[in-house]
Amino acid sequence: MSNLLWKSLLAGPVALGTVLTVASASVAAESAPVEPSVQALGSQDSLELAQVTSVDELSDVLPSDWAYTALQNLVETYGCIEGYPNRTFRGDRALTRYEFAAGLNACLDVISNLIVGGGVGESDLATIRRLQEEFQAELATLRGRVDALEADVAELEANQFSTTTKLRGEVVGHVVAPFDELEGVEDSTTFLSRARLNFDTSFTGRDRLRVRLEAGSGEDALVAARGGDDFEDNGDDFDVAIDDLYYNFPIGERLTIELAAIGRSTDDFATSSIVPWDGNSVSDPGEPPLYDFGMGGSAGIGASFQLTENIFIDGGYSFDANDGSDPLVGLAGSDEQSYFGQVSYLSDFISAAAVYLRGTDGVDFPEVGGFGFVGGADATVTTETIGGLLSLDFGRFIVAGSFGYHDLVEGTAPATADDFTTSWQAGIAVPDLFIEGAELGAFYVALPEFTSGINPWMVEGYYQIPVNEFIEITPSLIYGDIDSGVADEEAFYGAIRAKFKF
Repeated sequence: MSNLLWKSLLAGPVALGTVLTVASASVAAESAPVEPSVQALGSQDSLELAQVTSVDELSDVLPSDWAYTALQNLVETYGCIEGYPNRTFRGDRALTRYEFAAGLNACLDVISNLIVGGGVGESDLATIRRLQEEFQAELATLRGRVDALEADVAELEANQFSTTTKLRGEVVGHVVAPFDELEGVEDSTTFLSRARLNFDTSFTGRDRLRVRLEAGSGEDALVAARGGDDFEDNGDDFDVAIDDLYYNFPIGERLTIELAAIGRSTDDFATSSIVPWDGNSVSDPGEPPLYDFGMGGSAGIGASFQLTENIFIDGGYSFDANDGSDPLVGLAGSDEQSYFGQVSYLSDFISAAAVYLRGTDGVDFPEVGGFGFVGGADATVTTETIGGLLSLDFGRFIVAGSFGYHDLVEGTAPATADDFTTSWQAGIAVPDLFIEGAELGAFYVALPEFTSGINPWMVEGYYQIPVNEFIEITPSLIYGDIDSGVADEEAFYGAIRAKFKF
């Protein structure tokens, strides 16, 4: 046999095996995700792969499978297909390089034995040569693509930001204008912006250390309803500050612990705040007001335990980070602190939660979600809150709401304050309306009342539009009686929020 023929004979199975393997791997990659624990050469499964003599021995290969005939031919004609110890083929997952090498080697052994034994005829050799010539261009193209991918991977690995840390950023801007003329306000159209950089680090693959840098303009966008936007405590004049600093990590499969130095309290420790407009609405009261009313704190510890597939138990304690660092005050003596507990049931159709909070707020009480009311004064008040949240997902739309009962337990408060108040919100959201990922929402919120004669309320309608995976635009209409003493009247606002993420 000539050298050319010998080389053709050896190259033919390699070309054929490569084409078949690449094709099957591509189909498998499209039909099913890669398993997280891919078996490497030398693993237990690899060592115990067993030769099968009939394709029917593979329990997960059925005659109705599109590749059944090909597998049957490889098993019965060439005898170079092996199964896993439990007699499965696992044809629905991507192929590793080790497994490809092992399978190719088995087929080459069979071909070599056929050559030595004279089992390869002239027609077989002609078929091998024809296949080699037919797929020569495809193999060259594939080789070039693999080389390019390996070069790209090498460049990314050499220039990556960090092997453990991911950098994520967000820039948000609001333009807000009143449709009404407001008493004592000459020009109420405002622009508010904020920038954030999140450094998320994982040491085990399941934990996260977050350090967030934030800067913003710090002014209230809804002028007469001060604090009515979702930018709270942004700082002034774009002073850069650490806004979040916390570390969460799992203990076992069901328990997660979080330790926070700043930026975390109450619902930050919750698995879910249930209502769909929390985070999607332009105004801050999109977050259920029961979470923040009379609650203080920014540092602390939280825990989340998954009792069943659908039931979660969350809890946390937070305190003012500045007070907590003062040895004359200590953690328990902080003017701002809160205790939080929530039991949630989460499913595709119904999600519900029961909430308990007890907290002390020592600055400009009463205040909630950035709203301050006429008659407010500096005070130290302890508030106890019991509440609930509910969401019903009907597929095309979601109906949701929340309710909170707030009881003034102890402390000093404005002389006109009552001993208790309530808050609630209710609304509807329509996901994926016209555009995948978009959301149309509308909700009403009755804010807590701790000053007699002041009954703050607000209604908002918004349409969140994802331009692409990086840009999001949300126009909004806001109407309500959110009195701050600047202008004692109901007001109607239009707002547009632009969000850029990278």
